[in-house]
Amino acid sequence: MRISTSHLQQLTIFTTILTGGGIGTMYCLLQKKFAESDYHRLALQELEACPLAMESLGAPPLKVHNIHLTDRYNRVDQHTAQIKIPVTGSKTGGILYTSSLIDPKTNRWNLKQAVLNLWEGQTIDLLNPPSAQTHAAGHTAL
Repeated sequence: MRISTSHLQQLTIFTTILTGGGIGTMYCLLQKKFAESDYHRLALQELEACPLAMESLGAPPLKVHNIHLTDRYNRVDQHTAQIKIPVTGSKTGGILYTSSLIDPKTNRWNLKQAVLNLWEGQTIDLLNPPSAQTHAAGHTAL
């Protein structure tokens, strides 16, 4: 049984389009799952509650970008979640490093680490933010 070259080309194109569409759909679904998770939401709430971090970013508006799925830092299992969330504001951007554990009694996620590393090199620990006075003194010394 012979198959013409044009039929093989059509089959190859169809398979490539179908595979690409499937991969794109999976990527979008994984990003959506991360964005809707409690450990992701808790980290962003902590970021938005820190005036120093929001001022440094130039937020609002705060833009939350997709997680890099191939980054080995990003790991989630049944009991722990460790992710890097890229964020930007109108002034600058950075990476929000987070780590969360699930409480076995309540079955709820608890944020254990939330550190914002700005592109300029500044680091802000969101769970233990420096006081506003320390921040102001740091700017006058520069």
